[in-house]
Amino acid sequence: MKIYDISIPLSGDTPVYPGDPPVVLEAALSIKNGDGANVSRISLSTHSGTHVDAPRHMNDRGVSVDHLSLALLNGRALVAEIGGTRTIGRKELERLPIKGEERLLLKTENSLFLNRPGFTEEYTCLTVDGADYLAAIGIKLIGIDYLSIEPFHGDGSIHRMLLEHGVVILEGLYLGEVPRGVYELVCLPLKIRDGDGAPARAILRQTAQEPHHAEVDLHTTRWPLA
Repeated sequence: MKIYDISIPLSGDTPVYPGDPPVVLEAALSIKNGDGANVSRISLSTHSGTHVDAPRHMNDRGVSVDHLSLALLNGRALVAEIGGTRTIGRKELERLPIKGEERLLLKTENSLFLNRPGFTEEYTCLTVDGADYLAAIGIKLIGIDYLSIEPFHGDGSIHRMLLEHGVVILEGLYLGEVPRGVYELVCLPLKIRDGDGAPARAILRQTAQEPHHAEVDLHTTRWPLA
C-alpha cells in the first residue's frame, strides 16, 4: 500500500495568503539552554499550509470546523489532472470523468509553486461557473494544490458558493508526486472549537490498483466524446 503525504510542512518559510498572519515557530523551552525538554511555540492562522475551509469561513452562522463530518473528510477521492490553463470552469470540468464522485482533488501546475519561496499571485483556480457545476453534480469536497481555490483578486464568491452548498474546501495540497487516479483520502483538520478553518494533515492511500484517468490536454482535441 503506497501512501502519499499531500500536506505542506509548516515553518517560517511556509507561504501564506497575503494579509494572513505568517507562520512563526520558536523555542519556548530548549535543552541546549538548560531546560528539561524541547517545547516549541507556534503562531499561525487557521488557513495556514494545507488546511480545510469550513462554512464558518464565509458565514458567521455557518458550520464550524469542529463540527464537520469526518465521514466527508475521509474516503474515496479522485485526483484529476488539468494543465495548460489558469482558470478551471465548467467547460474544463465537463471533460473530466468526475460525475458520481464526492471528493475531487485538482492537480494543476500550482504544485510547482509550493516549492518556491513567497506567494505566487498567478495560480490556477476555479471559476464561478466551475464552482456551480461542481455543486450541481454532487461534489462534497473539493481540493486544490494552492492556498486559495479562487483568483487572487476574487471577492469570495467562489468560496461562498461552494460552502453554502455544503462543499468543503481543502486548500494547500501538494500533489506534485501523485499520479491521477482514485485513492483513499485521509484528512484530519485540527479540532478548533468554532473554527472557520484549520490546518490539516492529509494523505492519500493507494489501497488497490485503480485505473488512472486520462489527463485533460487543453491544447489538443484528443478527448473521448462519451
